[in-house]
This record gives sequence, C-alpha cells and structure tokens, in this order.
Amino acid sequence: MKPIWDKGKPVNELIQRYTVGRDREMDMMLAKSDVTGSLAHITMLQSIGLLGADELKILSNGLKDILDTIEKGEFTIEEGVEDVHSEVELILTRKFGDMGKKIHSGRSRNDQVLVDLKLFTRDRLHSLVNSVRGLFDILIRQSERFRDVLLPGYTHLQIAMPSSFGLWFGSYAEALTDDMLQIQAAYRMVNRNPLGSAAGYGSSFPIDRQMTTDLLGFESMNYNVVYAQMTRGKMERNVAYALASVAATISRLAYDACMYNSQNFGFIKLPDDCTTGSSIMPHKKNPDVFELTRAKCNLIQSIPQQITLMTNNLPSGYFRDMQIVKELFLPSFEMLEDCITMTAYMLEHIKVREDILSDPKYDAIFSVEEVNRLVLEGVPFREAYRQVGASIENGTFKADRNLHHTHEGSIGNLCNDRITERMDKLISEFCFERADAAVSRLLSR
Repeated sequence: MKPIWDKGKPVNELIQRYTVGRDREMDMMLAKSDVTGSLAHITMLQSIGLLGADELKILSNGLKDILDTIEKGEFTIEEGVEDVHSEVELILTRKFGDMGKKIHSGRSRNDQVLVDLKLFTRDRLHSLVNSVRGLFDILIRQSERFRDVLLPGYTHLQIAMPSSFGLWFGSYAEALTDDMLQIQAAYRMVNRNPLGSAAGYGSSFPIDRQMTTDLLGFESMNYNVVYAQMTRGKMERNVAYALASVAATISRLAYDACMYNSQNFGFIKLPDDCTTGSSIMPHKKNPDVFELTRAKCNLIQSIPQQITLMTNNLPSGYFRDMQIVKELFLPSFEMLEDCITMTAYMLEHIKVREDILSDPKYDAIFSVEEVNRLVLEGVPFREAYRQVGASIENGTFKADRNLHHTHEGSIGNLCNDRITERMDKLISEFCFERADAAVSRLLSR
C-alpha cells in the first residue's frame, strides 16, 4: 500500500520497512488519542469554512465509529499502512470518498503525532497519579499500623540508632510526595496544545488554535510554532524523568525489602506467592517479585538518558530520530504501573517481626539515647559521648529501650497527617477535571 505522502514514484520496500520500523506497533497505543485529536481538528475546520456542517457530522460519526472499534479492541493498523494517522484517514476515505481526505487540511503528521503523544501522556499521567496515590495510602496505613514496632536504623550498613517500621513505611510515603511534585511539573508541560503548528511553521489557513486548545481541555497552547515542534523529545524526556523519580523510590524500597527479608536480617516476611524456590535448595524462598521490580525500576531510570542521547544536539525542526523515542517512551508507563501494582500487593500482605530490638546484639543501638540522657543531667556532650563509648568498649553498657522521641517526623511523632495533607494538595492542583470534561464533551458532540 502506498504511503500517504506518495508522489507516484516506486517505493523501495526494504527502505519503507526500515523507516516504518515499529511504528504500527507503537501507534496502536496512540489510536484513541489520534481519533480524539482529529475530532477537535475537524470541528475547528468546520468553524473556519474548510468543512461543511454536514461533512463535519458525517466525519465525526465516522471517527466515533473508529473510536468504538478501538475501545472494543477490534482496531488494527493494516499491513502496508504506515501509521495510525494513515489508517484512520484510509478508513474514512474508503467509507466517505474524497470527504475523508479533507481531515488533514491545516495540519501535518508532525503536529498530529505531537498532539497524539500529549493526549496519550496526559491520560497515562492521570492514571499514574492514581496508582501512586494508592501505593501512598498503603504506606501510610502500614506506617500507622506498625508505628510502635522498632527497627534498627543503619548508616554505612552498621547499626546506628533506633528506627521503626512506622518511620520506614512513612519515609517512602513522603518520598512519593516529592515524586508527585515531579509528575505535576511534567503534566503541566504536557498539558499544552501543539496542534496547529503543522510541520513546525504554522499554516496559511486561518486556523483557530485556541478553539482546539479548548476542545481538548489543554491548559494553554505551545504558542510559537517552531517551539511546539521542539517539544518533541523534550516532553518525553521530562516526563521520563518524572517516571524515573517514582521508579527510584520503588527500587530503593525493593532493595530494603529484599535485604530485610533475608535470613541475616529477618525483619519481614514477604507473601509466599511473591517468592520462588530453588531447583536444588529446598529451603529457599527467593524474593523474585521485588528483584524484578528493582530491575525494571532501574531500567525505567535509564530512559531519560537514552532519550537525551537520541535527541541531543539536534537543531530546530523535525527529524525522524524522534520516531525511535516512542519505542522507549510509550511502554514505560505500563512497566511502571506493573511495578507499582506488585509493590502495593506485597506491602499489603507483608508480615513484620515485632521483637527485633530485643536481641542483645542491638544493645549498642541505644547508645545515643544514653548520651542524650547524660546531657540532660548536665554532663557536657563530649564527656557524655566519651563515657558511653568507654562503657561499650569495656562491656558494661546497659541499654535503656524506653524511647522518648517527640519532635516532628520522629519515631514518636510521625507527622503522617501532614504528609497526607501535602499529597492531597499536590493531587488537587492537577485539575484533571478540566481535561476530562472537555474530552467528554468533544466525544459526545
């Protein structure tokens, strides 16, 4: 099948296959977004006289029929068709003749794929926010549930000071609030309309870019048409950094969990269905799910750098290099969502050992408590430090396991309510309702 840019010359099939690459596979993820963007575009075309009212109604119904096949899982990009844009236009042209060819007026595949990517990414970020919030809630619940269960705190992997499972779970909950701030910044960059920039230099048609911005529920548009094209690659890289931030938090949690689950620590027990055995060692219960989660999260953290290497030092304007970015970027959302789902499941079913610090080998972990007690009695800090250190060396140190931590964020004052308030505030600032309502109105017109 000839590409939509065919000029009547024969196409080298080997070269066409190479240049199309995995576009058909990747573009299946963009199909719904492509139809949504096209509905906004043709509505605008009718408003400036490039489509008649009857044509708009026919084409809109045709696009909604395509959307229905997408939602039923029946949509395919045919062999020989270059991408999702070509498939949608081909379906309309087969059904409505030359009328179907009018939908591309005033736009290029450059701004078409840009708006597709932004609509797709905006939707996936919304889903990611919900998933991160779900994981956050589990961490807060577990922090409260085990707030009084003590745990060794480490520096340099040496026992250091008393910690608690309340602190451990809560620390990752608060980490997710900072990750949410990264997602919010990425979302605001995504939520700007590139449609109308065409190939990067605008159009001589009197297109109404504010209209498509409103129809698609974007916060604003990318005003400068050259810059709109320059956001390709930049948008994916910055979103990938937000995903990498969440992935880094989960990867670190997974490492902790694998270590705490090992026999040398024995602080937690992972769900049996999240561990696997050995082919020759009957005692083994390997934390495979967390190990795979750690590896996948580390892979996600590499994606911003890979995108940078693909797009670095390109001049302004569009280049085909951007096509390969989709192969990294689009699947990364599902990979991270899977990691969040698995992590949430394991944390919901984790078992915590409640008598860890009763073991005498952890006595020294209470040394700072004794130093502080002496200081409160009037002993200078350095002298108190020396006295306690000497008692540890000569074996006379007696651990007092009664803790009195009261300041904000400590064992006795976790501040989980304030951490939750911060998460609530961050999520409220996304204003998802505007985009959702606009797209809902567009699809119901």
